[in-house]
Amino acid sequence: MAATMYLELKKAFTGCLQAKDTQQKVRLAGKQTEQLNRTKRHAYLADTDIMTLIEETDMYEDLGRMFILQSKDLTHNHLLEKQETAQENIKELEQKRSYLDGSIRVLRTTSERYGCREGTVGASDNMLPS
Repeated sequence: MAATMYLELKKAFTGCLQAKDTQQKVRLAGKQTEQLNRTKRHAYLADTDIMTLIEETDMYEDLGRMFILQSKDLTHNHLLEKQETAQENIKELEQKRSYLDGSIRVLRTTSERYGCREGTVGASDNMLPS
């Protein structure tokens, strides 16, 4: 009897911890998506400014701690590439986030079965099976 109770408590506690870990991953993916959206918007705005200049304009593009003198076309192409890679990464993060949301739903239903409530992962009185 005690061994069965121990296994059920262990399963419930593990489910609660997994749900919390998955929630943190979802929040991290959301923050990364916001950062990529800002990067994409910045590249777009810089590109629209650059396109208003005359064709013969040379520009300095940052490369770490250095600046490189390049033509307008190369700078334009780099900004377009930056926008495209940001968009691809955003799509990957959204797919990851939707998968994690599904995992959270599954973990919540299994942890609710054992009486674990959201926000009470460490409380021992909520870990007893119903």
